[in-house]
Amino acid sequence: MSHPQPVTPADIDAARTAFHADRANIVAKNAVSSVGIRAAARVPEGVAANPLTFDIEVKQGKRCDQERSGRCWMFASLNTMRYRIIQTYHLETFELSQAYPLFWDKLEKSNWFLENILDTLDEPLDGRLVSYLLADPVGDGGQWDMFKSLVKKYGAVPKEAMPETACSRNTRELDSYLTRYLRGAAKRLRESAAAGVDAEDLAALKRTMVGEVYRLLVTCLGEPPATFDVRLRDKEHALVLSGTFTPREFFDRAVGMRLDDYVPLISAPTADKPFGHVYTVSRLGNVVEDGGVRYLNLPLERLKQVAIAQLRDNAPVWFGCDVGQSYLRDEGMMDTAALDVDALFGFAVEGCMDRAARLAYGESLMTHAMVLEGVNLDADGRPTLWKVENSWGADHGRDGFDTLSDAWFDEYVYQVVVDKKYLTDEERAAFEAEEPRVLAPWDPMGSLACAR
Repeated sequence: MSHPQPVTPADIDAARTAFHADRANIVAKNAVSSVGIRAAARVPEGVAANPLTFDIEVKQGKRCDQERSGRCWMFASLNTMRYRIIQTYHLETFELSQAYPLFWDKLEKSNWFLENILDTLDEPLDGRLVSYLLADPVGDGGQWDMFKSLVKKYGAVPKEAMPETACSRNTRELDSYLTRYLRGAAKRLRESAAAGVDAEDLAALKRTMVGEVYRLLVTCLGEPPATFDVRLRDKEHALVLSGTFTPREFFDRAVGMRLDDYVPLISAPTADKPFGHVYTVSRLGNVVEDGGVRYLNLPLERLKQVAIAQLRDNAPVWFGCDVGQSYLRDEGMMDTAALDVDALFGFAVEGCMDRAARLAYGESLMTHAMVLEGVNLDADGRPTLWKVENSWGADHGRDGFDTLSDAWFDEYVYQVVVDKKYLTDEERAAFEAEEPRVLAPWDPMGSLACAR
């Protein structure tokens, strides 16, 4: 390693002189210091290129709001499912309970975490793996496969069957206390094992801990219903569904979605993930008996093609992206042309890395899940602009929805979930039969969608 070079007074004088030599730097300083970087970098012509009409569009119900929680992946998943209920029964709108899967996800993640602690008793406490497990044992985030596991095991319920509580609307306190409990539980398990407690007694201790987690969750979220009554009326106020259901019966009857037919596709153009192969992420999941996640890595153009095919068939598309990048949040626009940060600073900041480099160097990963519900196409059938159903309420963005330019899709969309019927025979065979390549727990493809 070369001898470290300090920042010298001469370096600072040179930088100061260079800054004041260009009038644009002074203008940028005055603007940014007054209104902030993104407001100053806003490009009105880029904003104007985001219309409100779409060539292909799925009509959804009223906008949902995850409020101050990181449940975007749940809301996105439920929004793809409630669409089926709205269409099947000709409803004006409908919402599935978001507190219900939150309860079971916290319980299952707690069990998953404690099982991982038991599986890593021989690992050093300060090693990378155990430190990673302890960093965020039971956060709000998740992925499609994790939600699929919850629904297959626990079903779904209408929102009125398990409404929101203070702790589901704002999960910060719940997450904080549950995380503290689980770290304490990890300490007890590791210390018990070090003291010679056998595997059977450790498993019994873990079961007691899961029972305590259940008690904590019921206190915060209420108890999930075992059965509930349903009365649905269509747009003409005719009664179209009524009866008493279990959560699994209701999902099968009202949603009727073949969950195993839906395939998560990623597009990660990094050297360690050749296209056309299947991947999983070590130690990522929630429902122990259902395993973890499974992705097929394909070129970005294939993700677009299959998403458009599903939209053409009047079905929304779950997708995951890095929502904070080049995003005008108040205006609901994800568009690389709507912000020009590099011109503002006079050198490459946003443009200093391509998609692969951002993944490799920790600059970008999936942070948020939403639903594609429309797309505009050019004369050659290529996408130019996508319509997005977010989960930040009716007052957010553009009349309650966002727009996403195709150029932004190229840079920051990492995953879509589509019916496997849209895959080629070769792609489908690879997803179903290939032994997945295992990625490290901290791989960017293992990130959890949790933006709020």
